[in-house]
Amino acid sequence: MTGRPPGGASGDGRYGEDLFEPGHPQEAERIDAGALAYDPVTTGRLLALGVGPGSRCLDVGAGTGTVTRWLLEETGAAEVVALDRDTSGLGTLTDPRLRVLTADLTDESLRPGTFDLIHARFVLMHLPGRRGIISRLAGWLNPGGRLVLADAVEVPDPLDTSSAYRRVMDAMWQALRSTIGTDTSSVPAYPRFLREEGLCDVAAELYCPPLVAGSPLSLFWSETWNRMRPELEGTGRVDGDVIDEAQAYLASPRFAELGPGMVMAWGRRP
Repeated sequence: MTGRPPGGASGDGRYGEDLFEPGHPQEAERIDAGALAYDPVTTGRLLALGVGPGSRCLDVGAGTGTVTRWLLEETGAAEVVALDRDTSGLGTLTDPRLRVLTADLTDESLRPGTFDLIHARFVLMHLPGRRGIISRLAGWLNPGGRLVLADAVEVPDPLDTSSAYRRVMDAMWQALRSTIGTDTSSVPAYPRFLREEGLCDVAAELYCPPLVAGSPLSLFWSETWNRMRPELEGTGRVDGDVIDEAQAYLASPRFAELGPGMVMAWGRRP
C-alpha cells in the first residue's frame, strides 16, 4: 500500500474518494499499516536491483511516502520524484533532492522526465488503461533503468468458499471493481508486459506476508472492511452479521488464512 492511485470504474481518473477519502482521520494510518507489511520486501528488492547513489527515481502513487523516504535516506539517490493525485501525505518530507509532483498518472500529457528507477506499488490494478500506462512508464526509463511494478493477487483456499472471511474478501474485490475499477486479473501477466516493452532481465516474485491476528496487515484489512461496509453489503454477498463475524475472526488467536499476496515484476531498459 503505497498510495491512493487515480482511476475509477467510470474511467474518470478518480480513485473512489467516497470509499477512501484522503482527508479521513484513519486513512494515513490504514495506508501505513499496509506499508509496514510490504516495505521490507520492496526495499530489499530495490537494493538487490542496484538502486544506489546518483540514481534518479520516480515513486508512483507515493502515498504517505514510506518508499520515497527510504529512497532519499538509504540509497543516495540524486533525485526522487514522488507522484500522486493527493500529495498531502508527503507534507513532512523535506529534502532538496525531493520533487513532489501532484498529478494524475492517467493524464497522457504527463511528462515527469526520465529515470533510473520507476516504482509503482498497488497503483496500476486500480487504473483504467493500465496496459498503456505500463508502456508510458517504460518509455520514461533511462538506458539501464529499471521498472518495478507491484500489485495484489488473491491466493484463495480452494476448500473454503463459504466462511465469513472468504465471503467478505470476495465481496470486497467485487465492490472495488464496481466502484473504483480495481482489476487484478492481469497482474500475473506483468512479466509478459515488461518483455513486450523491450525490457531485459525480466523477473518476478510472489510474496504473501503473514496474515495473523494483530499484525499490521490484519489491521489494514480490518480498517478497509470497516470503511467499505455499505459497499460490501451492496454486493449482496454479505450482510452486517457476516462482516462482524469476519472481523472477529481476523482479530482472534485462531485466525489463520493465506491472505492476498503481492506480485512484484521488474525489467531493465537495455
